[in-house]
Amino acid sequence: MTPDSMRIALIAPLIAPLREPQLGGVQTFLVDLARGLAGRGHEVAVFAARGSRVDGVRVVDTGVDAALLGATLFRPDRGPDAGARSDSAFATTLALIGSREFDVIHNHAFDIPAIRRATTLATPVLHTLHMPADAAVGAALATARRSAHPPLVAAVSEAQAVSWRRSVEIDAVLRPGIPTATIPSRVSGTSTRLLFAGRLSPEKGAREAVAIARVAGRHLLLCGPAYDPEYATRLEAIDDPAVELRPALERSALWAEMADSAAVLCPALWDEPFGLVAAEANACGTPVVGFRRGGLPEVLAEGVTGILVAAGDVAGAAEGVGRADELSRAACRRHAERHLDLESTLDAHERMYRRAAGDRA
Repeated sequence: MTPDSMRIALIAPLIAPLREPQLGGVQTFLVDLARGLAGRGHEVAVFAARGSRVDGVRVVDTGVDAALLGATLFRPDRGPDAGARSDSAFATTLALIGSREFDVIHNHAFDIPAIRRATTLATPVLHTLHMPADAAVGAALATARRSAHPPLVAAVSEAQAVSWRRSVEIDAVLRPGIPTATIPSRVSGTSTRLLFAGRLSPEKGAREAVAIARVAGRHLLLCGPAYDPEYATRLEAIDDPAVELRPALERSALWAEMADSAAVLCPALWDEPFGLVAAEANACGTPVVGFRRGGLPEVLAEGVTGILVAAGDVAGAAEGVGRADELSRAACRRHAERHLDLESTLDAHERMYRRAAGDRA
């Protein structure tokens, strides 16, 4: 370690192990963040569910079986003992962290027990919010802010911060970034096919992507984990040779498919907290067509690297597919390099960690 390096504990969501293909953008970004910080000389430990692996970074196995927590992301667990399982998982995780010495703890989990139990530690804590505003989580954060060990709280976009500030103070906006240097781009010779990438659950808008592609008269590749089994089953039942459904792809394979697509569709039915898929698409040189919601307008340069229409406007998005054909793929890549790169994100995180450590000094 150097004099400027820090000892950083990262808490992953425990609903899935960190391994390819990742469940979603939070897991994807957390891996990049951990590796980027370690590459800058920081001592990083990632506390994650059983079976996790992050190349080049120490992963502490919490012993938590992600399957036992169920699909709790963005919706209540269907089991009556979900709260008890989550509380037990984070009690174990925070106990492991408490037995080690860190300069800062950065929590990326969505669970109220993670917020509540982190207040028992004297080590400075930063919570990054990766979901739309939720009243119960906001109340837990507000209570934590009044504790003897108040945490810092960050949002991932300005739009998300606005919605969360109705219930809790937001200290900073820490936008995710992407490793553009490792993402291959293509500026010519692509197909006319469209791509949707994301977990198969209603809020991400996979069915809307199908509708957009049909109106536009384009083939569509859908790929993502079956996060919501019933929703995924309905997608699998679509009988249309122009619609191909694949499981989630490992990152390098996804980038190749993005680069070979005319546009990536992001028709989210919720206020997208950030939009990592859109950022990766631009890095691949591929424009985005989506609904103007949440943080997506902050990711894209509208009219330059993507076409955004009103939420739910399938016909407008289908028309936008044709407009996206006219956008410069080289401009998409330049935008990603200048505005979405991981290095700037790492700079912002280092500043926030030092602020947290200074506040608690």
